[in-house]
Amino acid sequence: MAKTLELQFGTEFGKTARFSIDNPKEPVDEAVVKLSMAQIIASGVFASASGKLVEAKGARVVDRNVTEYELV
Repeated sequence: MAKTLELQFGTEFGKTARFSIDNPKEPVDEAVVKLSMAQIIASGVFASASGKLVEAKGARVVDRNVTEYELV
């Protein structure tokens, strides 16, 4: 089972940019995520093909189950 924390940001051109963080510490503290996203936006360090990050749109934990089969 693989879990990722997906941060969703609005960009200056009205699109959504997503950043994924593998194996987030659980339980996820919503206040810390909100503060961290605000700091990421304020820093201006990250940008996407759709421009600068301008707003925090959401965050979610994505839980993915993968079953591999050996084909012989």
